[in-house]
Amino acid sequence: MTTPDGRYVVVRGRLWRTSNPRLPDDTRQALVAELMSARRAVRAALVDGGSDLATARRRVNHAKIALGERGPVWWKDGEPDLNRRMARNTPYADWLAKL
Repeated sequence: MTTPDGRYVVVRGRLWRTSNPRLPDDTRQALVAELMSARRAVRAALVDGGSDLATARRRVNHAKIALGERGPVWWKDGEPDLNRRMARNTPYADWLAKL
């Protein structure tokens, strides 16, 4: 489920930052394709025990930063980033409890 402000999805009670909704659709699609390709490369490197693991993980990180899921926040109102925090310990606790 997505928080009312659209900044996070809640997975098993934890907040995960969503991608920037202001990204153009074609840009978002290209970045998601790169992210999925990079994740497949991570999996392949883990299976093969290859030395490409660090490169694949860097690709994942770069794609997630470009999507807005990591790095500087994409919103402009000065609210802090609560990424990876338990929702019950954030201002979203009341909203989550009502669901």
